[in-house]
Amino acid sequence: MVTLKERLKADVVDHMKAGNKVALTTVRNVLGEITTREKSGKTPVELDDAQVTSLLQKEAAKRRDTARIYTEAGESDRAAAEVAEAEIIEAYLPKALTREEVEAIVDEAVAALKADGQELSMRSIGAVMKPVTAKVAGRFDGKTVSEIVRGRLG
Repeated sequence: MVTLKERLKADVVDHMKAGNKVALTTVRNVLGEITTREKSGKTPVELDDAQVTSLLQKEAAKRRDTARIYTEAGESDRAAAEVAEAEIIEAYLPKALTREEVEAIVDEAVAALKADGQELSMRSIGAVMKPVTAKVAGRFDGKTVSEIVRGRLG
């Protein structure tokens, strides 16, 4: 099983061979961010796939925000370049879940806890969030997941 970081490194070579400058630069920049994050603490660490996914989400969001700012400033060429980079980064992210899929996962977790004989209330939010977050991680907004769980428990 290839890690996300290994896939990014392999794709640098592929983009180089294909002459795809935008993808090459984008992937190199992301790898640079990963390296910076790994070496930034007191002791160097190796980011796992979940941490790399989180970093990729932030990088894509940053580019989308920058594109919005460029669009508002009438810089459509620069905005398009930022959107292109965001799309390249998003290709490495796991497929996002729909709200219905997340609701089904939440319902499953609630049912499993009830089957174990637990009495669920708003205090049980942590017990429900833990298995849900493990399944949803990086594929849906955490704040919205929390709201869905609160809706089911409330």
